[in-house]
Amino acid sequence: MDRAELLELMSPDALALLDALPPYDSAADVVRTVSELRNAGHPPARVAAVLSQAKLRTKAAAKFGDFATRMLFTQAGLEQATRLQVAARHAGRFRSAGIHRVADLGCGIGGDAMAMAALGLTVTAVDVDEITAAIAAYNLAPFPTAEVVNATAQSVDLAAVDGVYLDPARRTAGHSNTNRITNPDDYSPSLDFAFDVARRMPTGIKLGPGLDRDLIPSQVEAQWVSVDGHVVELGLWSGVLARSGILRSALVLSGGQSAELHASADSDDEPIGDLGAYLYEPDGAVIRARLIGDLARSLNARMVSDGIAYLTADTATSTPFATGFRVLETLPFHEKELKRALRERDIGTLEIKKRGVDVDPATLRIRLSLRGSQSATIVLTRVAGRHTALLVERV
Repeated sequence: MDRAELLELMSPDALALLDALPPYDSAADVVRTVSELRNAGHPPARVAAVLSQAKLRTKAAAKFGDFATRMLFTQAGLEQATRLQVAARHAGRFRSAGIHRVADLGCGIGGDAMAMAALGLTVTAVDVDEITAAIAAYNLAPFPTAEVVNATAQSVDLAAVDGVYLDPARRTAGHSNTNRITNPDDYSPSLDFAFDVARRMPTGIKLGPGLDRDLIPSQVEAQWVSVDGHVVELGLWSGVLARSGILRSALVLSGGQSAELHASADSDDEPIGDLGAYLYEPDGAVIRARLIGDLARSLNARMVSDGIAYLTADTATSTPFATGFRVLETLPFHEKELKRALRERDIGTLEIKKRGVDVDPATLRIRLSLRGSQSATIVLTRVAGRHTALLVERV
């Protein structure tokens, strides 16, 4: 999105047209829709801007629910935006800690600032990109305790706030077709700046879940968050925003429910043991937080192999922190023999899960060329150091 498109989109006629459009349907005849809007007297620039936003609103529903129908977006801003249910938890931290004035540095399209303002917090939302700041201003317009500033994070006077929230840009500059930045030194603002702020005042920092753990300051609470099985962020919390005695946490959000596993440090793994009747695949947040050992002890489970994030147990235990499987059979790991074994069992639809083995499931599935009538799940991994194929079913 460039400045001309933004100005067109922000016009009263364009906003009214956007709100009047039905939900975007990718299967619809877009050319026909464009022609109908043009024939109704809408200029080409307005039609293009409005249809682009309609598409983004539909995509944004996964993160913002019904709120997406009154928001504006850039493609890059939506990609990095915090999901509403996660942003609400961020805001709740600030309120529970007694922090009422927050500077949201690197606010993007304003998702976290919206959640904070919705709880009555006074929010100064800051973004260095003019277009992104304008989008945030529109999204935050309904909240009287929020203001948006187009400036660098480093230029903001923090003396007027009680706490800071930082979401450093982890994608290249622009509003669409951006690339993920892999070097933390290139984040904007930099990690050094973010960590310096965290040392001086209560601060929350949103980062990618794959951040090198060696970069995490020793005295902050590190919380990995997963939503419906996908690890979406690493949150670092300092000062009164960090909970006492907790340095490692895995927050699992799924189906409207939440569960948390936390500890004062990485947990020690359980010893390796014999394969039991059940296999457990820990949630990615638990793996990232290195709390597999604590999870294993809660399940009376053991490790299947050194360095493999699978657990095994003799009895089934329900847990929100792992997916459980009943082990039906141990099959040959060698591809030709595995293909024969699956065909003998009339399996045609196959889910392939793997850890600790150099296998591409999509490529393997093609090479197996199964034609049976049954569906199944196999786990390719190492058991006590040996490559193993397990036929399993979910419990």
